[in-house]
Amino acid sequence: MEEKFRNLIEVWISALISLSYCYYISSKLSKGVLRLLSILPVCILFLVLPLFLSSVHFCAISVLFLSWLANFKLLLFAFDEGPLFPLPPKLSRFICFACLPIKIRQDPSPNAIPNLHPKPMPKWVLAVKILVLGVLLHVYEYRDGLPRFVVLALYCLHIYLEVELVLVFVGAVVSTLLGCNIEPVFNEPYLATSLQDFWSRRWNLMVSAVLRSTVHIPVQRFFKRILSPDGAMFAGVMASFFVSGLMHELLYFYMIRKPPTWEVTCFFVLHGAATATEIAVKRTQWLRPPHRAVSGLVVLTFVSVTGVWLFLAQVLRNNVHEKAIGECLLVLDLAKLFTSS
Repeated sequence: MEEKFRNLIEVWISALISLSYCYYISSKLSKGVLRLLSILPVCILFLVLPLFLSSVHFCAISVLFLSWLANFKLLLFAFDEGPLFPLPPKLSRFICFACLPIKIRQDPSPNAIPNLHPKPMPKWVLAVKILVLGVLLHVYEYRDGLPRFVVLALYCLHIYLEVELVLVFVGAVVSTLLGCNIEPVFNEPYLATSLQDFWSRRWNLMVSAVLRSTVHIPVQRFFKRILSPDGAMFAGVMASFFVSGLMHELLYFYMIRKPPTWEVTCFFVLHGAATATEIAVKRTQWLRPPHRAVSGLVVLTFVSVTGVWLFLAQVLRNNVHEKAIGECLLVLDLAKLFTSS
């Protein structure tokens, strides 16, 4: 475990030096091709760094923060776009905005749609989710005696809770260091009433925002020249889901170290097609919207079934989930040892 922590520290020291270079040198260059060329070596480095990590959690977090978010935001920065423009006044802010899934919280206007401006998670909800995750880790000790579908359901819940709690912790630390309020990354995805609601307003909102800026909007602008406005919008939706699938394939490659099987890409393409179809049906107004309880149950069922079928297939086949559970149980044992001493 000591070696894993040392590798993590070395990876992030390299990342901090690289981002400092972008802040002090690349930012001085004129926007466009020249600045892009200066940033490309950093983007390539951020694709290589996760290969030095063997821990599932350290690798997944570094891929999300560096290989995905930082690279996409730096590409936008090369053209004076995205959250890094205008240039933050301090290096610390530049680093946080570049590689972390954060956005400064703005006071919404009175007429704003509630779901577009999620409220911070109440403390009692946070406490309940931490408690549920702790119970899950204890239940895993008896997973050999549980039916397979129960274990899969518990693992799906575990992924959601762990991802959200990690990002909440990151947001809390950054909010304290920078002295500002941070937008929540999740907005109660289990309350989604449609796939569009789930993916664009509730699940991993910072990644959705980055994909919107780097993929959806450029693709939509390009296809407006040859397609109708609706057709261009649907092209942007499909492109966003396809790129998200490719980035998840990259994430799985780093964790599994085996060639991709493209199942997770199929998962996102399927959800992209389903979301586009849902939007098209809504616009025709042919069908009366179902009750929120019915539509919510359908959405959660669709996400869960396709998730186990396609999204988790590589993870389960290569026993990555067992390795991840083992790391969580190790942390739990260390916490018990620390509190008892």
